[in-house]
Amino acid sequence: MPRRTREPDLADDRHPLSALAVDPENGADDPGRGASLAECVELALSRYFDLLDGHSPAALYELVMREVEAPLLRTVLAHTNGNQCRAAELLGINRGTLRKKLKQHELL
Repeated sequence: MPRRTREPDLADDRHPLSALAVDPENGADDPGRGASLAECVELALSRYFDLLDGHSPAALYELVMREVEAPLLRTVLAHTNGNQCRAAELLGINRGTLRKKLKQHELL
């Protein structure tokens, strides 16, 4: 069926990103196997808090954004073959904001 008329292959009404998971039928043992993206983030944060051993984290939001944003930008740029206008469109931000973020993460 043509791409523009094909229905998404999702079991429910969730956004496809919320359904990201590793297929348990393929690959080696992986701690995030079968978990959604949100579950992987929650697991990583839970482990992070365990490692803090009662100490308070500093700038947690900034830490998470730094860890997640750079791979997101790299992946979207790769998907668009380096086309920053298209990457910005896919990310829902303007090109100037994308360039600023690329510089922040030393990707430019």
